[in-house]
Amino acid sequence: MAETAELTVGERTVRLTNPGKVYFPQRGFTKLDVARYYLAVGEGVLRALRDRPTMLERYPDGVEGESFFQKRAPKNLPEWIPTGRISFPSGRHADEICPTEPAAVVWAANLGCLTFHPWPVRRQDTDHPDELRIDLDPQPGTDYEDAVWAAGQLRPVLEELGLRGWPKTSGGRGLHVFVPIEPVWTFTQVRRAAIAIARELERRAPRRITTAWWKEERGEKVFVDYNQTARDRTIASAYSVRPRPHAPVSAPLRWEEVPDARPRDFDLATMPVRFRELGDVHADMDGQACRLEAALELADRDERDHGLGDLPYPPEHPKMKGEPKRVQPSRAKK
Repeated sequence: MAETAELTVGERTVRLTNPGKVYFPQRGFTKLDVARYYLAVGEGVLRALRDRPTMLERYPDGVEGESFFQKRAPKNLPEWIPTGRISFPSGRHADEICPTEPAAVVWAANLGCLTFHPWPVRRQDTDHPDELRIDLDPQPGTDYEDAVWAAGQLRPVLEELGLRGWPKTSGGRGLHVFVPIEPVWTFTQVRRAAIAIARELERRAPRRITTAWWKEERGEKVFVDYNQTARDRTIASAYSVRPRPHAPVSAPLRWEEVPDARPRDFDLATMPVRFRELGDVHADMDGQACRLEAALELADRDERDHGLGDLPYPPEHPKMKGEPKRVQPSRAKK
C-alpha cells in the first residue's frame, strides 16, 4: 500500500501517513480502516465530541504497541481545529483539542488515536458540566449481564428524579449512562448528585450494587463509579474504538436494546453498518438537557436524615472539604 493516503472529509482533505500499518493484528484492521471507520460514523462521533476539550488515547503502533494519553493539543494541530483551556484540580491548565467537524476526528486517527476522552463540558464554559455520566462497572465475579441488570434499576431512579439517561456500551464489560444537564452546576455539585443517585441504587439493590470506593469492600457487585463526575475524569466517547484485540467500539443504545445487546455486537466492521441503517440513536441527546434539583435534594436528605456525607475522591485529586479520610479501611485498622 502507498506510504500516504488522502481522505475527503466534508470540505477537508485529511492526509494519512502509513495507512497500511496494522493496528489490530487479530482482525487485520489497519490505520486506514480506523480512519475510514471514523469517517463512516463521523456525525455520530462528532455529536459526542463537539466543542468538548478532548484527551487523545494514542496507539501509534497499534494495540500491541506502546500507548499514551495526550491531554495537550499536539504542536502540529491544524489551525482549523479549535482548542479549549481546561483547569486541572492541581491548578494547572492545558489547551485540549475541541472537535467541531468530522475531519478533526479523522486527523486525530492519523496520529494513532483510537479512543477519544471528552470532558463533560463545552469549550465556551469549562467549569460547568453539561453531562452527568454514570459508569456501571462490574467487579470481579460479575459481568456485563450484571451491568445490564443494574442499568434496568437505574432507569426508573433517573426518571423519578426528572432525568433522562442515554445508555451505551463501554466497549468492555460495563455500561455507561449519560444524562444531559443544564450547564449551571459546578463539578462538585454534579458529583454530589451522582453520589445521591448511586446511593439510591445501592439502597434498592444492596446485594448487587455498591458505591464502595475501596475495592476490598465492593464484593461481587456492580460498582457505580461516582468519581467519573470529578473534575479531570473522563469516559470514552460514544463511537470510540477501544484498544482490545477484537476492535470493539463504544456503542450508543436505545433503552429497549439494552437487555439483548452485547459488547461484541459492535466493532470496527459492524458499527458502520448499524450507523448506515439507524443513524445516531443518540442524535436527539443535545436537546434534552435536564435539571438536577431533585437529585441534589436527595443528596440533602441523605446527609440530613442518614448522616451520609461526601465520599473519597480519586487519589490524584486534592483533598476536598468534607471528604472522609482517603485511606483504605484495612490500612486504617492497622
